[in-house]
Amino acid sequence: MVTGTTKFNNAASQPVCSVCIANYNGVNVLAECLDSVFNQDCEIDIEIIIHDDASTDGSVAWIKQNYPTVKLLASTKNVGFCVSNNRMVEIARGQFILLLNNDAALHPDAVRLLHQYAIKQSVPKVLGLPQYQMQTNVLIDRGSIFDIFLNPIANLDPNRREVGMVIGACLWLPKSLWQELGGFPEWFHTLAEDMFLCCYARLSGYSVEVLPDSGFKHWMGNSLGGSKLIENRLRSTVKRRSLSERNKTFTMILCYPTLLLAAVSPIHLILLLTEGIILSIINLNWRLYYDIYWKCVLYIWRYRKRLYLHRALVQSKRRISIRYFLRTYTLFPHKLRMLWQHGWPEVISKK
Repeated sequence: MVTGTTKFNNAASQPVCSVCIANYNGVNVLAECLDSVFNQDCEIDIEIIIHDDASTDGSVAWIKQNYPTVKLLASTKNVGFCVSNNRMVEIARGQFILLLNNDAALHPDAVRLLHQYAIKQSVPKVLGLPQYQMQTNVLIDRGSIFDIFLNPIANLDPNRREVGMVIGACLWLPKSLWQELGGFPEWFHTLAEDMFLCCYARLSGYSVEVLPDSGFKHWMGNSLGGSKLIENRLRSTVKRRSLSERNKTFTMILCYPTLLLAAVSPIHLILLLTEGIILSIINLNWRLYYDIYWKCVLYIWRYRKRLYLHRALVQSKRRISIRYFLRTYTLFPHKLRMLWQHGWPEVISKK
């Protein structure tokens, strides 16, 4: 275990920041992640909480042996990213929460700059940092804006601070705001929970911003066979694509103001099913259509009551106009841009 200047103290009665790390089979990447937290150049008390999601690679024993001062929650069954983070934040004692992926590593000044900026705000905000490729240190994004169909578009403008979302791999907010928003919807299980939280926060009048300085490194595509650009072609897995399309659609249903939802959702579903037909024909595999696209429609029907009730709650917190909500959106469909640049994506059944 490496320790730096951070006042790391899990025994502190009131740490300023709780770093929450959800882990599943991350024994090969955890050291870099944890050392980046221990080596933070800041003078505030930090606690570190890890939720292990029933890993099968010996993560729990490894954490206990190498980082015994970390607060460890070990689940006996796999519950997903949403439940993992909700459990950690529930027991977190910090005024601020930093969600951090197990395959991410903070720049040394990350916590200090996030805290300094956060305490200057009169209204709580969801904050993120510039994201860099772990392998190459190339800038990936400074948060994301959206197209009208809720597809994230990487923001690379250093002068743009307000964005539509920041990735859950490195997401900072006051614990009080997390509690007000209700955390991650556990029925999302995994993926797009950060999108929902950020959209919900913005709808409720809390901005989502990215700091211009510092950052974090991230092993892109390390979980769920995440989307990767290989030889100028996007590659993903059926599982990831299915969860992504489903939860993105759920977020649209929950967070879009009524008039916007009425205008966009029918077009969204038609385009989604059309995409599924074309992709299945190209790959000569109709399982893709069912497992990704048709299942999305089935899930909307299956979860219709839950979506209705949750939407009523979310929309009751709305504090901004449609025009303000769309400040972080662009009209041109991002999938068309990606199709032009990289062709049809390759979707595989396994990692």
